[in-house]
Amino acid sequence: MFDINAVRNDFSFINQKINDGYSVYLDNAASSQKPRSVVDEISRVYHEEYANVHRGIHYLSMKATENFENARAEVTNFLNSQNENQIIFTKNATEAINLVASSFGSKFEKGDEVIISILEHHSNIVPWHFLRERNGVVIKWANIDESGCIDVDHLESLITKKTKIISVTHMSNVLGTVQPLKEIINLAHQRDIPVMVDGTQGAVHNNIDVSDLDVDFYVFTGHKLYGPSGIGVLYAKKEQLDNMIPYQGGGEMIAEVTKDTVVYADLPQKFEAGTPPIVQAIGLGHAIKYIKQIGISEIHKHEKQISDYAKEKLAQIDGINFLINPVKSNGIFSFTMDGTHPHDVSTIIDRKGVAIRAGTHCAEPLLQTFNVTSTCRASIGMYNNEKDIDSLYDSLLYCKKFFS
Repeated sequence: MFDINAVRNDFSFINQKINDGYSVYLDNAASSQKPRSVVDEISRVYHEEYANVHRGIHYLSMKATENFENARAEVTNFLNSQNENQIIFTKNATEAINLVASSFGSKFEKGDEVIISILEHHSNIVPWHFLRERNGVVIKWANIDESGCIDVDHLESLITKKTKIISVTHMSNVLGTVQPLKEIINLAHQRDIPVMVDGTQGAVHNNIDVSDLDVDFYVFTGHKLYGPSGIGVLYAKKEQLDNMIPYQGGGEMIAEVTKDTVVYADLPQKFEAGTPPIVQAIGLGHAIKYIKQIGISEIHKHEKQISDYAKEKLAQIDGINFLINPVKSNGIFSFTMDGTHPHDVSTIIDRKGVAIRAGTHCAEPLLQTFNVTSTCRASIGMYNNEKDIDSLYDSLLYCKKFFS
């Protein structure tokens, strides 16, 4: 049974006085708040069990290595990966995508094609532009349908013999729509094309099973999943990792170095050069333990309930325009207010303690398709309740009156 009051008691920011109101945090798609237990665990490790990992044979190093690898095991279980060696720690999801684009894409030649969708975050656009600029790779863009989901028929029409990878989001960070991943992956695999999924939002609001999806690459970040910043995850099939060159060189990713040769380390260290984000990884592992303890499915049910309530409330305000019909949006929804710039909306409602995001949300190509330069975006976390949505509603009415 999901106990919203117990959950809210786990987060210190709640009931914090901000300007003329109390903290209502609805910018979770940008980054989530952290439960007290995660913050305490990070502090405890720094105070009691910190050392570099995989190097020393003294107690603290071995204990830090144990904690670090236990975090990898937590991530493995969270994704239902078959092997811990398929989990690569990075500094964030952006780096994970760059790793794949750089290492997997190192053999792409002029005229080879990459398919992405118009929904993508800049982190799943710019790395492919690097390959376009450096190697002459062609980027193809899959359209979306009226519901805000990738048009699979259109995506299929883009596939040719030169298609080297399809890289798409699991869940739009602007529209909150969940994409038909299985259909896309099955379609791609029928043509022996690998698929990467940006799970930055999807991992927060959906149950993830990379084995069932049969996805080649899946990335997500810790700081949106109630964990610390500075930690991201790349899951990849072993056969893909075995055939990829290392992303960076240095300590840890080598087995042997001479004047003339380098022998790379086994997985996953092959892709984890240098000192890794040790405490950040441990913090992510603890965050996953926390949400499992609360109940992942229960969290998702609660988020859907609050999201539905929010869409219903905001639809009652004249002049509020959703970017799309939000029927398929879950946890994230973008809107505009007639006659008022989104930055002004965000600034004014912040006076009431309500935090939302205003801008392009690192998804300019998507906003360009809607002929808007920026929007307001509200995004739900596990700790949000109906009172938070009522505060958003009241603050938007205040904003509307302020500019009338």
